[in-house]
Amino acid sequence: MALTHTVGRFTITALQDAEGPFPDSRQECFPDATEAQCAAADALDPAARSADGEWWLRFRSYAIRLGDGPVTLVDAGIGPEDSLAAGWAPVPGRLPGELAEAGIQPSEVSAIVLTHLHNDHMGWAVPRDSPFTRARVIVQQADVDAYRADRDQAGQYDLLIEPLMAQGRLQVLDGDHAVSRGIRVVATPGHTPGHQTVLVEDGDDSLLVTGDLLVHAIQLLHPALAYASDMDPERARATRTRALAEAARRGTTLAVSHLGAAFR
Repeated sequence: MALTHTVGRFTITALQDAEGPFPDSRQECFPDATEAQCAAADALDPAARSADGEWWLRFRSYAIRLGDGPVTLVDAGIGPEDSLAAGWAPVPGRLPGELAEAGIQPSEVSAIVLTHLHNDHMGWAVPRDSPFTRARVIVQQADVDAYRADRDQAGQYDLLIEPLMAQGRLQVLDGDHAVSRGIRVVATPGHTPGHQTVLVEDGDDSLLVTGDLLVHAIQLLHPALAYASDMDPERARATRTRALAEAARRGTTLAVSHLGAAFR
């Protein structure tokens, strides 16, 4: 059964596309972390560590729905067996099946917000593989620019951006933006230049879908710790610290991509 969380009249459903070990060790990913900090993170999120001591990731998307209205999907998983993530992530993903089990048809997804253009977050949004043929796909201009400049080394621009542009389904933002009533994109750059999170609000209740604003429980305990895969570590540190402080102040629930538990 799909795991859900409610924010007022909104239902947010966690959809796990896959799970598996990260190819790099946690110490490589967080070189400044102490043994005590790692132990505290393991205690907070024990499911993120395998029996062999590997860093064990979940690859999640989130479906946001108001009543029985259209669905906003945040992130699109690792994708099928031949996806861009196949070189390192545990493909094939099972997002279409997860949606079906949650009672959501692909045609009900009206928008897909990609928190960023890393290949483990965009797999099922790639037009050649996507069941979401009617959905607009929402990205930040800074990420589009980054992958346009790097198109010879990465497939994001050729396989995702250009086909979506040709189909008229790409919505490119520059900063914060309201997706629909109660759903807002918040620019949170650093992990990538155009990283964005999604804030769901109804009355005093709120939830933030974090993407890779944080990837491990150690960053909940110590937001200032640098993550080796952040493209701009200093900017990511400042963004993460500010966003988590605001979430704590408001009592905002976090919907996380890679931690053991979906909701924090």
